[in-house]
Amino acid sequence: MQYQFESILKKTKPKKDWRSRLHEIIYEADTKEGKLFDVILLIFILLSVFLVILESVQSINEKYYALLNISEWIITILFSIEYILRIVSVKKPLSYIFSFYGIIDLLSTIPKYLSFIIVGSHNLIALRALRLLRVFRILKLTRYIGASNNLILAMKASKTKIAVFLYFVIILCIILGTIMYIIEGAENGFTNIPKSIYWAIVTLTTVGFGDITPQTPFGQFIASIIMIIGYAIIAIPTGIVSSEMTKKNQILEENTEVCPNCAAEHHKEKAKHCYQCGSNLHS
Repeated sequence: MQYQFESILKKTKPKKDWRSRLHEIIYEADTKEGKLFDVILLIFILLSVFLVILESVQSINEKYYALLNISEWIITILFSIEYILRIVSVKKPLSYIFSFYGIIDLLSTIPKYLSFIIVGSHNLIALRALRLLRVFRILKLTRYIGASNNLILAMKASKTKIAVFLYFVIILCIILGTIMYIIEGAENGFTNIPKSIYWAIVTLTTVGFGDITPQTPFGQFIASIIMIIGYAIIAIPTGIVSSEMTKKNQILEENTEVCPNCAAEHHKEKAKHCYQCGSNLHS
């Protein structure tokens, strides 16, 4: 009798509304649909950055301008729809709009529209590379055991952090290269974005071949900042490995749950309520 009663309750359990379902697909990576959505999103992000880089090469842009322009408009429209759906699927839209990811999503969508008003603003689409941070919601990265005097174990334990570090260096080089391409231009040797990214890598690593140098005062100012940042970046991998060799075992478990009410992230594994607003999580 009790078993039949429980079966009836399960059958009569109300289904999730469309907003909750949409929230799970867009914000969560624990479900099959959520993982598929994030993977597709990452593919389009990489494709959009690749298109901008190709567009900066004059020979390619002249030959395939129409195709590149149409492709970029298609991607921009898809990202615009995605941005709107992210706002609609949360109960407090302002929490998402003014969050870190919300601002990045907006900055990565508007440049193509601004190209109607400001010439060259479409190059800011390289900011879309920051959206690749979402990949870590799929991987569900955790901190590895770092208490060991063995260098090999320390390297294995810090491989994720080093990968994240290298990832941010790549993002930084893409953005800095794009900025220098806009500021200096072809007349000062920055003929396209790939060449400008090459200059950013050479400068950031303090190699300094000198084959390309900024000529404008603003470009030289940015180059000086990049050189100073380069010294800090060189020291980071050493610090990561050293800390892994000396610290105690710490495992920080997080899940991919995003609060459907306030869009807060980084909840503890098996958490049932949001740490920020107290709302129930989907899990």
